[in-house]
Amino acid sequence: MAALHVQNGIAVRRIAAGIVLAALWVSAVMAAPGRGLTVAQIIDKNAAARGGVEAWRKIRTMVWNGRVETADMPGRGVPFVLEQQRPNSTRFELAMQNQRGLRIYDGTNGWKLRPTGAGPPDIRPFSVDELNFARDAQGISGPLMDDVAKDGSVELTGVDVIAGRKVYVLTARLKTGATHRLWVDAKTFLEVKYSRDFRTASGQPAAATVTYSDYHTFEGLNIPLIIEGISANGKTANKIIIEQVSLNPPLDERDFAKPNVPRRHSNGVTIDARGPAPGAGGARAAPTP
Repeated sequence: MAALHVQNGIAVRRIAAGIVLAALWVSAVMAAPGRGLTVAQIIDKNAAARGGVEAWRKIRTMVWNGRVETADMPGRGVPFVLEQQRPNSTRFELAMQNQRGLRIYDGTNGWKLRPTGAGPPDIRPFSVDELNFARDAQGISGPLMDDVAKDGSVELTGVDVIAGRKVYVLTARLKTGATHRLWVDAKTFLEVKYSRDFRTASGQPAAATVTYSDYHTFEGLNIPLIIEGISANGKTANKIIIEQVSLNPPLDERDFAKPNVPRRHSNGVTIDARGPAPGAGGARAAPTP
């Protein structure tokens, strides 16, 4: 479940964008008085509900295809493709009015490409805050299993009710200093809500909050097909609708490199200077339903 961000009016930064390697170790495992289950038990049940640690460990790459709907364009989804590769590489692409927006993170560096209208697209590196956000974002395995895999300290900080259902509220603190909050359904043990703090482009503190719903099973793995970004006033700011999921497709390493803008030559032919990857034959895998 990955989390993911493109500008131009689509607040993808609030969509916690995608899912990583899991291992059920937590530096602070302790019982919460009067709440029945320990943190370790909740983590264990969550991993089992998602399909199991070993099953997720086998997923090295994952691709989602779908659309993004925003509050000002309900029902008019913008097509997107999210590619993820372990340990922490992501590529999020939006197709907008015959142009594209990109956010790419290779595990160390990040770039964002924005359409500019008639001219060439604008390519810029991630800011320091954007790099920190991408580094601490959830990976292939999903929010809770990913925080545990990063040796996060997880504690049970409360019990709440969402849409009439009891949920456990967990707080994960990563070694980098990042703090994530997770709401886990007390019956299904699937994540229903996730929140984390970050800084905006102007340096102001903010929170990215998303909800997860419409879980479906793909080869034994439970994945939410609707991820909604929640604004500060509690309303839905945007919605990711996943229509296709592909597990372990072959991905081109260049997809996670700095994007190159094709140059237009005098003969009117546009050439992609990158060329086909060695041994790849230029082919790209298509996700399967």
